[in-house]
Amino acid sequence: MPGELTARIDLDEAYSGFTIYLRDERGRSPHTVRAYLADLRDLFNFAIERGCNSPNDITLPLLRAWLASLHGGGQARATIARKAASARAFTAWALRRGYTETDLGVRLASPQVSRTLPTVLDVDQATAVMDHAGVASDDGDPQAVRDRCVVELLYATGIRVSELCGIDIRDVDLGRRTVRVIGKGDKERVVPFGVPAAQAISAWLEVREQLAKPASGEALFIGARGGRLDQRAVRTTVGRLTLAAGVPKLAPHGLRHTAATHVLEGGADLRAVQELLGHATMATTQRYTHVSVERLRKSFVQAHPRAEDDSV
Repeated sequence: MPGELTARIDLDEAYSGFTIYLRDERGRSPHTVRAYLADLRDLFNFAIERGCNSPNDITLPLLRAWLASLHGGGQARATIARKAASARAFTAWALRRGYTETDLGVRLASPQVSRTLPTVLDVDQATAVMDHAGVASDDGDPQAVRDRCVVELLYATGIRVSELCGIDIRDVDLGRRTVRVIGKGDKERVVPFGVPAAQAISAWLEVREQLAKPASGEALFIGARGGRLDQRAVRTTVGRLTLAAGVPKLAPHGLRHTAATHVLEGGADLRAVQELLGHATMATTQRYTHVSVERLRKSFVQAHPRAEDDSV
């Protein structure tokens, strides 16, 4: 049903209002806010060139023409799909605020993006990475001990690299073997980990003071200069250790995907994996996880009464 136009604001005012909504009401990360706003500014510039002054001046043909111009400009399908999603988020917000009479975004199609799954290590390969990191830390070098802890915790929990970097010491409960992380949308969850990760954390906490500086604060993982370990350093560490272990080079996301796959293949259901990974919807988990054909075959043989019936 069309809404009622309760206020008329210009595009600059809409841009400012949407910024506040993303940052303060939705709690989006600074990176996400920047991406949404860059897309929205691109749309607004396109609209202004065609005589639009307010959100209600934007039409569905204009939105489609904007996406078509992006396609004609050679932008990747994934980029266009992201920009379309940003536009839909804005039009839904504008309708709720009474700045437009309809939500045009619901009728705005975007290109389908093929999703490629990251490389997944098998159990032996993952073990080789953990073993290599353990051997590298045997001499007690604090950075090597930290790096072992990083890969152990990523593999044990399947948490995101941003979540890992945000962990404080007080978030870790070694007695219960759990860690509290803040995920997307500032959503908090508690994730369990096993004995090897607990041992790696304990070893790291014993040597952390060798790298700590006044600016370290309560950050669990700190860099060589004492500041909180950043995501780029974690990506470098994971890539280096996987290559050194003789397995395919991974990013932290690859360890997250490996963890989810191994939990699934160990018998966990999708709902448990959804909670482990912190996904808002089951659909995200279904796209993200990988279930081997062999696991499906074994499940079928166990579940179907005539799966191996030779009498027919």
